[in-house]
Amino acid sequence: ETGSGKELVARALHDYSPRKDKPLLAENCAAVPANLLESELFGHVKGAFTGADARRIGRFEAADGGTIFLDEIGDMPLETQAKVLRVLQERSLERVGGTRSIPVDVRILAATHRDLEKDVREGRFREDLYFRLCVVKIEVPPLRERKEDIPGLAGRFLEQLAKRTPHACRSLSGEALARLAQHAWPGNVRELRNVVEQAAILSAGRPMAGPEALGLDPDDACEALPRFDPEDVPFSDAKRRMVTAFERAYLLGALRRNEGNVSRTARNIGMVRQSLQQKIREHDLRSENWKQAS
Repeated sequence: ETGSGKELVARALHDYSPRKDKPLLAENCAAVPANLLESELFGHVKGAFTGADARRIGRFEAADGGTIFLDEIGDMPLETQAKVLRVLQERSLERVGGTRSIPVDVRILAATHRDLEKDVREGRFREDLYFRLCVVKIEVPPLRERKEDIPGLAGRFLEQLAKRTPHACRSLSGEALARLAQHAWPGNVRELRNVVEQAAILSAGRPMAGPEALGLDPDDACEALPRFDPEDVPFSDAKRRMVTAFERAYLLGALRRNEGNVSRTARNIGMVRQSLQQKIREHDLRSENWKQAS
């Protein structure tokens, strides 16, 4: 789905690869007009077309030695697909309007919301390119199906925001995290980032942002809970999943608020220390999780 965090996955794959010290460049193939996409990716020589007043290198050359992330590759024109295939096969390219073969060494990561197998059958996507790209396939589920990721993502976004806006609030309260766990997130990770950053900016100067700063309508909370088909998921299983998501988000926020002090956290939220320790183990809450957004 749109906004589900595909670029975050691409960033993680790059950061844990041998190419991590080289560039990671992203290009949204659906956001660039078809007649400009080739120039954007492969560059052009001077005079290649009207307005090409100077030589320009493309994304593939700029990412040499590193990684290029082609988002929404399913929207790439067939002619451009053929040139991407050449880069994969020959590790070289020609700039638009040029004849010189330029060697490039890039790792290609690609993403799409489309059904590429169907597009291949219907002639909208090259079969040879599909098989060259589809060496390893990773499905990124929508945020509503992986709500256990919300605290970690929120912490990451707060950390990134702090570098740009030092006065922004740097943590969320347990109540705020619990509210995030209730939301349906139709805009997925992109929506979560916007909500978290807004809360942090509006709560500047405070030790943490509360649920009121999120801008999410409390009356929508019940509607925002994940929907389960009664024929597929028994009530007990659906309830267990929701309780698990709530407990993890709430306890993570409480631990962050109390700087990881288990005794103080237990006292402030009205739990027995041993019970809290058991929940920490049960939800695999580690110190790096509750410290990352503090």
